[in-house]
Amino acid sequence: MSVVKSSLSEADLKTVGDALRGALVDLVDLALVAKQVHWNVVGPRFRSVHLQLDEVVDTARQHSDTVAERASAIGVTPDGRAATVAAQSAIGAVPEGWIKDGDAVRTLVDALGAVTGRMRERIEVTADPDPVSQDVLIGLTADLEKHAWMFQAESA
Repeated sequence: MSVVKSSLSEADLKTVGDALRGALVDLVDLALVAKQVHWNVVGPRFRSVHLQLDEVVDTARQHSDTVAERASAIGVTPDGRAATVAAQSAIGAVPEGWIKDGDAVRTLVDALGAVTGRMRERIEVTADPDPVSQDVLIGLTADLEKHAWMFQAESA
């Protein structure tokens, strides 16, 4: 049962809903991963990497709220519960303990690559059924790809 009625067909709603729910999962996990690395990074580039990680957290949190609210607006219940995120995220596990700055950068390059790859797939599948949701995904992907570029430049 949906309290919010959607103007999308059932098939389109499923496609777009799956894309938005998947985006939410990846954004929630990206914020958690970046914060975990933020707390544990060490090394000569500690300060710059530490601050850069908080920028990723802020971006992921901001966009996760936008994505969740878009899902709600079209009648799809958002699901950012820990169990859902753990089961469905594309991001690999973060090692326990201190993380050298170079390893922290590689962890974020990998995480951002996994998330942006899936976001691009979601952009593609939402093009016809819901250009409004697609626009949300395009904007957030642009921001994540900017972070990916900056972390890749750190590792050059």
